[in-house]
Amino acid sequence: MGSRGRVTLQTIAREVGLSKYAVSRSLAGKSGVSETTRTLIRETAERLGYIKPMNSAASNDIAVVFHDADPLNSELYMQIQNGVQGEAHRLGMGLRFRWTHNPSQLEELARSCAGLLLVGPHDREAIAAITATGAPIVRFGWVDPLEQADQVTGTDHEAGQAVLQYLIDLGHRSIAYVEGMPGLRGRRERFYGAREVAERYSDVALRVMQFDERSGFGDAYRALQKKGDKPTAFFCAHDGLALTVVSEMLGQGYRIPDDISVVGFGDYSPATQISPPLTTVRMEGQECGAVGLRLLLERIENPPLPGAPARRIHVASRIIERRSAGPCKNSTPA
Repeated sequence: MGSRGRVTLQTIAREVGLSKYAVSRSLAGKSGVSETTRTLIRETAERLGYIKPMNSAASNDIAVVFHDADPLNSELYMQIQNGVQGEAHRLGMGLRFRWTHNPSQLEELARSCAGLLLVGPHDREAIAAITATGAPIVRFGWVDPLEQADQVTGTDHEAGQAVLQYLIDLGHRSIAYVEGMPGLRGRRERFYGAREVAERYSDVALRVMQFDERSGFGDAYRALQKKGDKPTAFFCAHDGLALTVVSEMLGQGYRIPDDISVVGFGDYSPATQISPPLTTVRMEGQECGAVGLRLLLERIENPPLPGAPARRIHVASRIIERRSAGPCKNSTPA
């Protein structure tokens, strides 16, 4: 099957029907491969005439790098990590996990690995340092407009559209978008999606609530009431904000969802630990992790041609209905 000098790890992988990384770990004597598989790979390599490259500086491991100064998305990042690990285990390949945003450390890591998965808000300097090494990258999270970087992300904008339509269909016409801390791109995208739907209805009012998340919701709500706004539903940009809204509204004597409906975002662990359990949007972080790893492996095994466009892969979120949202009182659903 070809000359001796052209037999590669990918050649062996195709022959035995396994991933290139399972072949690499087996020939390197690493764990994660059964003895039966290891024997099959070794015998196939000998039969094909595989010659192990000398003085290879980089390993076939994938580096998964989390930004170490982004506490807002810790549970989502854990989901992504679980997804990457699960897919790597299935493929029999090795991973290196790092928590850093230092450009020098990232450059060094890129030179010693087959590719990188970047999680979190890594800045342009860090991206440039990695790109200069030629290492393939897949990013989780936001990128600059038209940035030529492969990206796997959720569907924030669509989720905002879906939640607003969900609440409108329940009969709500006065809705507050609880943003909390302003300036976070994901939260803005959810609002933009919600606003697009609200603008289709002449009788729907969508208000934005921005405030200090440590203690500011009560003041923001009272300010809204002084303007004559009395929302019957709150769409919260994060489950943590939704918990604050539920606590505040219950404390003021409102019944949820009889008087007030609350919808969160994320479907993180506290969503089912409150009463009533939270209707929310599930971020499919684990699936994002698995999809990102598969995309990176494709880029490694089949490098794109010069000038080929980057890819954007969106993993669709979904509304998880529980008991914190219901029909608007004295209103007929649309």
